[in-house]
Amino acid sequence: MGASVRAAAVATAAALVGLVAVPSAARAAVLTPRVDLRVLVVDDGGPATAAVTAELDGAGTPYTTVDLAAAGRPVITAGFLSDTVAGRPRAKFQAVVLPNENPFGAGSAETAALAAYEASYGVRQVDAYTYASPAVGLDYAQNGGYIGRLDGVRGQVTAQGAAGDFGYLRGAVPFEDNDPSQAESYGYLASPLADQAAGASFTTLVDAPVPGSTRRGVLVGQYTHDGRSELVLPFVYNRYQQQFRLLARGIVEWMTQGVHLGADRNYFEVQVDDVFLADDRWNATLDCTPGDVDCPVGTGADGDPIRMTADDAAYAKQWSAAHGFTFDFVFNGGGSEDWKSDHGASTDPLATRLLADAGSYRWVNHTYLHPFLGCVQDVTVVPWRCATTADGATRWVSRADITAAVKDNRSWAASHGLSLDGSELVTGEHSGLKVLPQQPADNPNLAPALSSLGVKYLASDNSREPDQRTVGPAVTVPRFPMNVFYNAGTAQEETDEYNWIYTAAAEGGSGACTTSGNSTCLPAPLDPATGYASFIVPLEARIDLGHVLGNNPRPHFIHQSNLAEDRIAYPVLERVLGDYAGLFAANTPAVNLRTADIATELQRRAAWSAAWKGGRVTAYRIGGTVTVSAPSGVQVDATVPAGTRQTQLLGSTAFGTAYAGRSSGWAQPGLLQAAVTLVLPSAAVPAAAPAPAPRTAVRLAAPAGRLPVPRGVTDAVPAGPGDSARG
Repeated sequence: MGASVRAAAVATAAALVGLVAVPSAARAAVLTPRVDLRVLVVDDGGPATAAVTAELDGAGTPYTTVDLAAAGRPVITAGFLSDTVAGRPRAKFQAVVLPNENPFGAGSAETAALAAYEASYGVRQVDAYTYASPAVGLDYAQNGGYIGRLDGVRGQVTAQGAAGDFGYLRGAVPFEDNDPSQAESYGYLASPLADQAAGASFTTLVDAPVPGSTRRGVLVGQYTHDGRSELVLPFVYNRYQQQFRLLARGIVEWMTQGVHLGADRNYFEVQVDDVFLADDRWNATLDCTPGDVDCPVGTGADGDPIRMTADDAAYAKQWSAAHGFTFDFVFNGGGSEDWKSDHGASTDPLATRLLADAGSYRWVNHTYLHPFLGCVQDVTVVPWRCATTADGATRWVSRADITAAVKDNRSWAASHGLSLDGSELVTGEHSGLKVLPQQPADNPNLAPALSSLGVKYLASDNSREPDQRTVGPAVTVPRFPMNVFYNAGTAQEETDEYNWIYTAAAEGGSGACTTSGNSTCLPAPLDPATGYASFIVPLEARIDLGHVLGNNPRPHFIHQSNLAEDRIAYPVLERVLGDYAGLFAANTPAVNLRTADIATELQRRAAWSAAWKGGRVTAYRIGGTVTVSAPSGVQVDATVPAGTRQTQLLGSTAFGTAYAGRSSGWAQPGLLQAAVTLVLPSAAVPAAAPAPAPRTAVRLAAPAGRLPVPRGVTDAVPAGPGDSARG
């Protein structure tokens, strides 16, 4: 900032510091300021600021946005930033996010107001994407650094970063390089200034090697000066890119100093559908699945369905134990009875093995024989359509048939000693729920059946319905379909079907990818012998890992066929788990929840989001005490230092559970209390922020104009074939 801006900042800071004194001359004590738990985001419309905002939104951390391009936007002044409440100075924001270190330009009164505010209240500032320059404590990148694409760069958390807010990472911060033909990352690698201004310092938190050099450049750093601290990020990113997802938690923890509303966790849960059933097999000659509704009438049934064996079941238990990962087995007991009938056997070796190992898994009802529970299907045409009555009304599967399908499976489980949570249900192909375009509404008999059955949590397909909704007494649990097909037992079958779906007609495929808005076409068909391992596995693992890193508790689902024959699901799962373990420290595990818990988490988040976005949450910190008021029935979500305790009517209790070096979780007021009160450990209580001292050094303003952003950074989601699987 220029000398005139600095002088204005000092003058405004002095005025704010004057507010700290208690107005009554009879009291000599100084009131500790109140700091509201809300982030100020100054948005320039760029992807970096949008990414940080998305992280706050997803975690449930309240924020206020000032859109720089909006006509009539609020002007950032001392009054906009702070005031007094009951005679106590109040900072309205606990942190500030700017698109760069000075988006208002040299000499701006808004810059001066922010600088004074941050210094007076100890509020930190994030520079979401900025040039490497002395204005942020860095040398120019032209001086032995690097300017350009960062695709494939491997960042590294420094010792200082690991000891602080980025300690949840194991160390590596790899940048994506998904398409060699497209720039996906861009930035500046530079060194901290060798000679910082008096009283200023720069701490590198994440760095990377400078291409063609033995030097390292800053990717994330803390610039402390003039009684203020800025988090400097000299590279651009979007909300979906892995490098941002890895750093997002640390950015928020740094800016909020480890105390904020909302929480961010990584989740990975896999549900295996059709256990005990046999799944129809893809036919590479017909390019469809005989026995299923995608094959023309007359192709007949599948004579060689895919079904797990007892050896496959034994391997599943061994694999699960070796990887510390629990599957949800979504089962159809009638499949076992059908197998015995078809084979003239009194016992089913698969069922015997799985039931002996039942305690190794969680079990979810998938109905007895996987019937379609929506409209009555007319499969005389492809694609199928809903059958109608003589007067044209849709024919629906009856409430009695829905009820029987669920109850029969419960009875089978009980007779085989299998423990179930009756509140959870996955219908066959998520049927009963609307299916576009054939069935635009839920089966009207579904909700009454769920009510009589006591079902509270009903699986849905996230690719069709990503939002949780209610169906009678139940709430849906959207599941991510993994692109490991239900009708493929071998890698070659998977690759052949993948080629059919994701190549253009001119390349021998179906051509569906050319008209789909949810996928892209392969440039050429994959090699049937190598395509699965070389292309499908790494792509699917990357997509799934993106879900894991997105603070998204929604489960993934595959099918029992994928654990049979070539066991094609395991390479994808191992890639996800292996990549995750290489990125995160042991204190940041991927959380594995069951269906009911996922539904509850989504419900709590929705209620919490509606409350704070509706202005019905009041939250602030005074010294080492955090107070949060929310509407009755809405649980409070928060992240705080380990050792934080919640005040109760009598005494206190430990708050939250340990994750990523903090404590986080849900809470509600105790008996006879109207608010949640959290007491931070003494080590987490900061000293009062000093007023900035006058300085004469000149700080350089950000260069005029927008910083460069390559096209790949602005893409909404990573390019690649989309999900495709049945329930």
